[in-house]
Amino acid sequence: MYIKTFSCRFNPLFRILIGFFLGLSFQFSHATQIASMDGGPTKGPNFVWLISEDNSKHFMRLFDSDGVETPHIEAMATQGLLYSHAFSNSPVCSVARSTLITGTMAPRTGIQYHRKTKAAPMPEGLEMFPVYLRREGYYTTNNNKKDYNAEESPEVWDESSVQASWRNRDNPHQPFFHQETFMESHESRLHFKEDFMRSHHTKENPQEVTLFPYFPDTPTFRFTTAFHRDKIREIDDWVGKRLTELSEDGLLEDTFVFYFGDHGGVLPRSKGYLYEVGLHVPLVVRVPENWRHLVPSQIPQTMEGFVSFIDFAPTLLHLAGLAIPDQMDGKAFLGRELSMEEISSRDETYGYADRFDEKYEMLRSVRKGKWKYIRSFQPYYPDGLHNNYRYQLLAFAEWRSLFEQGNLSNETEQFFLGKPAEMLFDLENDPHETQNLAEDPDHFEKLKSLRDLSSQKSEQILDLSFLPESVMVKEAINNPVGFGKENKDRLNKLMNTSHLAVDQSETASQALISALSDSDELVRYWAVTAQTARSQNQKVREIIGEMTEDKSLLVRWRVVEYLGIHAQVDPFPGLIQLINESSDPVEILQVMNSLVFFKDHPIVNYRFDVGDIKPQAVNDEVNRRMAYFLGTWL
Repeated sequence: MYIKTFSCRFNPLFRILIGFFLGLSFQFSHATQIASMDGGPTKGPNFVWLISEDNSKHFMRLFDSDGVETPHIEAMATQGLLYSHAFSNSPVCSVARSTLITGTMAPRTGIQYHRKTKAAPMPEGLEMFPVYLRREGYYTTNNNKKDYNAEESPEVWDESSVQASWRNRDNPHQPFFHQETFMESHESRLHFKEDFMRSHHTKENPQEVTLFPYFPDTPTFRFTTAFHRDKIREIDDWVGKRLTELSEDGLLEDTFVFYFGDHGGVLPRSKGYLYEVGLHVPLVVRVPENWRHLVPSQIPQTMEGFVSFIDFAPTLLHLAGLAIPDQMDGKAFLGRELSMEEISSRDETYGYADRFDEKYEMLRSVRKGKWKYIRSFQPYYPDGLHNNYRYQLLAFAEWRSLFEQGNLSNETEQFFLGKPAEMLFDLENDPHETQNLAEDPDHFEKLKSLRDLSSQKSEQILDLSFLPESVMVKEAINNPVGFGKENKDRLNKLMNTSHLAVDQSETASQALISALSDSDELVRYWAVTAQTARSQNQKVREIIGEMTEDKSLLVRWRVVEYLGIHAQVDPFPGLIQLINESSDPVEILQVMNSLVFFKDHPIVNYRFDVGDIKPQAVNDEVNRRMAYFLGTWL
């Protein structure tokens, strides 16, 4: 009151200057209140991340009318912000968590494969984000899953264990960041046997659950869905306990609490896939009473703007008053001096899917508003290609069995058929992504705009997945970002060659023919791959037929695939020869992916003798493939 009365006695310019310096004083106070001082760090905003394993937003009533009640998470939303468009950038644990901890696009920084063959170093000048908090006086803890594909420095955590907690810090006034994972909703919890399914009683009647439209309606799918919904209730109970602990410690109104899923899952066609049930996660942020001045929006509020995992690290740093490193790819979505109008207008998210354990894919997705575009770079591989871990789920195994017996409808069998190279979905009218509009002429302009957006994103991040993983590990893994920058022109050429797969023009056909004789083996590799996905002509088939003696093993692998698919040439002798010839386990694994494809999804019913497969080098993933071939994987 004194300042207000005093300032009114002077002219407007003076009042402006007073306001300016008061604003500077407040900003300086916020930026320094977490700094370490002689008496220990002063009180700053605390942060808690409560992360549940393997669940998309589709199973909670808070986000979906058919979801289950989650009263504790719903209560969080009444005291904070509900994000209706929150996305993991990857549909699998290690890649999603690596994206969270680094704030980077995984294909740019070499952390895009699950499981990693070799950990990538952090980009030069960038640390995992808890390091920055810890250097400014925060106590950082993780309980206890990490699963990072990047090299972790000792500076990241004060403690990472099953005992880790904010309660372990020596100074009760020290601000903290605590991350905790709920494991009981993980995919592995659904690896039950038939006797368990017969004897266990779910809280919900399986006969009353609503199945996704692409699932066969069987008792197995109904029980599995009901069982997973019970796990959502367990997530909510866990969240409630952690909120109670914060309240008991007198910390709740000083702590930003984020609840979110680490990616989608875990019913079939979710975890490991770029559909919405693989990427669209629940996110609620409880905003503490004592720090609401950092959030220039009404509480409670539903936020419609898009946020994704690349944005989480920048957001925490910004809330803590710290600078956001230039190497991070995301943008803050909470904190002072942000435009809520701009945040609400964000309507894009980008997804990536590469290798999952021993199963290779390469897909990219772009969602803009209600429109979703998915690009498959090896579309002849079906979604349902075998993965040992995934097919331990009874519903997965039953689904494949029904397909092999010919007992599925057109909608439910798509999972086991080759995919289009491009898919376009109107999520407002087709939320389950079952009606591909990519070939609808009425939607060509939308298809082209999202295709271009996807291509631009690949070029922008210098997507290292355009190197086969075996090449990336040999040539790029020691400095992925530096390699990308130094090889920008080459990567762009590889991308442009791969994009010819979705261009049926005569100009594209001629460009592919030229690329088949390029001096760069990876240009030839992508030319054959792209041609395998296109409509065929005799001239190209003859050219590729003459490439069986190409000096590059990778090119010969793709040639064998092409001839097996389009010329009905038995692929097994060629694939087994390549496997036995290579001394690189990653290269062997890549070829084994094709062997599984032709074994389980035969173009012509050829056979091979597993005794002929004699790899010179193995890793865990190669061993998994061998166990599958030998029938010992279960």
